[in-house]
Amino acid sequence: MEQALSLPSATLRFAQLGWRVIRIEAAPSGNGLPGDPNRYIGSRIADDDRRSYFIAPNVGKEAIALNLKDARGKQVLERLITALDVDVFCCNTVPSRYKPLGIDYATLSAVKPDLIWAGISAMGPEYPETPGYDPVIQAMCGYMEVTGDPTGMPTVMGLPVIDLKAGDEVYANVLLALLERHETGRGKAIHVSMLQAAASWLITVLPLIDFGCEPNEITRAGNRHRKFIPTNVYPAADGFVYLAIGSDVQWKRLTQSPKFTSIANSVRETNEGRHIEQEAIHRDMATVTMRYRVDEILADLRAATIPATRIFDVRQVRELPQVRAKLTRTVTPNGKIIHMQPPAVDVPGASAEMRFPPKYGSDTRRVLAEAGYAAHDVDALTAAGVIV
Repeated sequence: MEQALSLPSATLRFAQLGWRVIRIEAAPSGNGLPGDPNRYIGSRIADDDRRSYFIAPNVGKEAIALNLKDARGKQVLERLITALDVDVFCCNTVPSRYKPLGIDYATLSAVKPDLIWAGISAMGPEYPETPGYDPVIQAMCGYMEVTGDPTGMPTVMGLPVIDLKAGDEVYANVLLALLERHETGRGKAIHVSMLQAAASWLITVLPLIDFGCEPNEITRAGNRHRKFIPTNVYPAADGFVYLAIGSDVQWKRLTQSPKFTSIANSVRETNEGRHIEQEAIHRDMATVTMRYRVDEILADLRAATIPATRIFDVRQVRELPQVRAKLTRTVTPNGKIIHMQPPAVDVPGASAEMRFPPKYGSDTRRVLAEAGYAAHDVDALTAAGVIV
């Protein structure tokens, strides 16, 4: 039972594995457009309820629409779980709605004891009324405080990293639960808190508090690395270069390169010394790099085996040979090929071609028939507003 991005990103990964994924959306309530609000975000791709922001997370799925506020809708869900021998049920709504909608683990596991149940919420079931939105959680969990220019405002990240992190936690924990079920025969409830999942990534800053860190160690650093000097973006004659020095050995190789010999001195031979002179180092580096074209700088850095790159925009990333060969695809109803992000990891036998996302409620009748509902029963449920 999914909407927005956090859970659809998890179930997309299941679809990429070849699993059957049926997304449940709400029946119209009269308070807005029906189903997942993300259906209506972005440019119109196929029709009004399949717009650009909705496509990539929802390829390869089926879609049904149920009114779970109606007891008959709850009965339909329970019948689908048993008749289709469902392995996993997932949802991302506020926990206060679990029980009233009949989707809580206790209710559904009573129907199918070996069911794996997973829910994403803002802060877990202990905070049942709190909605979870990626940028709000970014602000709450410190991500905005450590992102952006140190002289500027806190900055939201350019991608919805917390939505995607929460989705990946569902993916990983469902796989673990299925492994455990193989051994025990029992199902399991998994609660993913967006805030806790996000805070788990504070590994390079949060523990520093108990080490008596300086305030600048746990706040915005712009494009610099707080610990490894120099790691930063530097201007070139025709663009920018990002390079990362992660050890004293790399620094030595950098300063043995003819272009960069002038920035070396005895203090800077160690990372500790480079911390002392970091402001001067960044100025000296920029003085060197701005004299040369990006390709010239990168050639020298490659020769010294220094990690470095030009800064790519998204169009350029798509054309990188390492990415281009891995892209997934879908085809719109009018035959246009849409290239999408690659899978996170190559899976042998996985298809790169994913079925175009379904229209709202487009699979309801077929899925109910598969669960044993006669055509006249489906008509009656439709007439009563229990299904769409």
